[in-house]
Amino acid sequence: MFTGLIKDIGVIKKITPNQEGKIFEIETKALASEIAIDDSVATNGVCLTATKIEGNVFTVQAVHVTLEKTTLGKLSVGSKVNLELALRAMDRLGGHFVQGHVNGLAKLTHIKKLGNNYEISFSPDKSLFKYMIQEGSIAIDGISLTIARLTDNDFTVSIIPHTFENTILHSKKIGDSVNIEVDMMAKYLERLLKYEEKATDWNKLLNE
Repeated sequence: MFTGLIKDIGVIKKITPNQEGKIFEIETKALASEIAIDDSVATNGVCLTATKIEGNVFTVQAVHVTLEKTTLGKLSVGSKVNLELALRAMDRLGGHFVQGHVNGLAKLTHIKKLGNNYEISFSPDKSLFKYMIQEGSIAIDGISLTIARLTDNDFTVSIIPHTFENTILHSKKIGDSVNIEVDMMAKYLERLLKYEEKATDWNKLLNE
């Protein structure tokens, strides 16, 4: 479990394809001393497990389904990634509950600078809109953000200077893809409603 508050920007130092997918070696000077083998590390919003640590570099394995479902498959040596370590019980919850389970992708469609702030719009997979509400939470490449505006085609978030400068958002361009994780409460609510609908259908059949 994560909060969506990015703690460092890591750099991909090496990528090794294998039968399972790809092995990534990631450099992080700020977090390396806090990472242990088997720790979960959110990498651009994707929960991965550290399998090896050497100096400032930790290693993770991304399987094929993760590479296909997220933007990790497009990373190359030198790519920068948002990093966050797993939430501890005593930590402040400054963002929102983020699982590190990417639900889909979105394309960056518009960037507007307002003073020192930025408004950035994204066009997500159509299947994700049902989980979004205006002023609701969303994770973009692992960053906890609030939906400022929502239309039938896209959503907009407002980015303060600190977030823009200390995440990989400052390197994004129009047309770039990002990982999206919707609010987990919306997913649980959808599941609950589906079961209630099935239970209602069964009751109707039994009473006919």
